[in-house]
Amino acid sequence: MAAYDSSNIFAKILRGEFSAHKVYEDETALVIMDVFPQSRGHLLVIPKAASRNLLDADSAALAAVMPLVQRAAKAALSATGADGIRLAQFNEAPAGQTVFHLHFHVIPVYEGTPLASHGGGKAGDVELAELAALIAAQL
Repeated sequence: MAAYDSSNIFAKILRGEFSAHKVYEDETALVIMDVFPQSRGHLLVIPKAASRNLLDADSAALAAVMPLVQRAAKAALSATGADGIRLAQFNEAPAGQTVFHLHFHVIPVYEGTPLASHGGGKAGDVELAELAALIAAQL
């Protein structure tokens, strides 16, 4: 497995070098809107601890971030009126990982509506800002 590369987009977002539609932030992680959502309200929970993915993550960092993943899932479900939540986390390129900083996808699922492809079309900034505010109000 390759070493962690601090020039990845999520590391840049965490350092404030790149903008994102922020939903929530604390000492362990950042929750943002996915700009290439698979469904309405798709969130990313990004731990602040530097790791490439689950395979090299510190177990204490994982333990600290998982309650936030759960809170984000509940908030997304409540704010969007979705029928369920899909949680996804990819490890290495063959498994679908495209950004090599550990992150968790919280994807609202709507009955009868198929998910868009991972990394598909970009969402509009106005819609993402509105959803970020709605979901943040539930956190």
